[in-house]
Amino acid sequence: MDGKGWNTWGEGVAFGLENGMAVIPYALLKYYRKLNLTGSEAMLLIHLLSFRQVEGIDFPSLEELQAVTGRSISVIAGELQKLMKEGFISIDGDNDELRDIHYERYNFSGLYGKLGAYLAEVSQENSQEKRSRTESEPGSRAAAHYSGSPAPEGGYGRPAVPGGTEAEESRNLFSIFEKEFGRPLSPMECESISGWVDEDRYPEELILLALKESVFAGKVHFRYIDRILLEWARNRVKNAQDVKAYSQKFRSGGR
Repeated sequence: MDGKGWNTWGEGVAFGLENGMAVIPYALLKYYRKLNLTGSEAMLLIHLLSFRQVEGIDFPSLEELQAVTGRSISVIAGELQKLMKEGFISIDGDNDELRDIHYERYNFSGLYGKLGAYLAEVSQENSQEKRSRTESEPGSRAAAHYSGSPAPEGGYGRPAVPGGTEAEESRNLFSIFEKEFGRPLSPMECESISGWVDEDRYPEELILLALKESVFAGKVHFRYIDRILLEWARNRVKNAQDVKAYSQKFRSGGR
């Protein structure tokens, strides 16, 4: 585009801006089909909003609406009746006592109420889906990895518990970690916990004690917790009493 073309384009934009702009709810453009509105009905609502905001006309006539929509008056009247019947718009009447005239205007509170209700419903569904995904992922991993089978000789064994208690305990383990970390666990962090339970066969009590140690040390991250568990495994620390005895021995310098 040459300089003359840009000038023409700029003049057109300036002319359009001088004629005013209407603020249209984006939710109406995005979700009008979800509200069982047709495209022409949604466009009619947009024209009604534009008449009020730009032209200052609260109650445009059927002829004025026909001029901007290009549709017949009978079709427009039918759409307005449907919008009023379904509660998207209503008509308010009032009197101007100073000029002794009666006037009417369209009320859009029904439209805004329907849009707000639908947006709230969408937000609630998204929140529930996110919560379910966060809660179910750690639980499914725990159930898959923790079978309760006997540990190899010399390892950290735990007998199988009937009634699904193991899966519940594992889910509790994930929940406790998420609470201490103050956020949902990542898939890799979930795999780390599952590895401690299933492959390394660390008792849940020992894992929680290692988490507690990391909190006290101000180093709440999985690499530090894993180092604690490895150190305890090398020194045959298997329960709370062993942890206490090992800590006392460590503080006394190994004496």
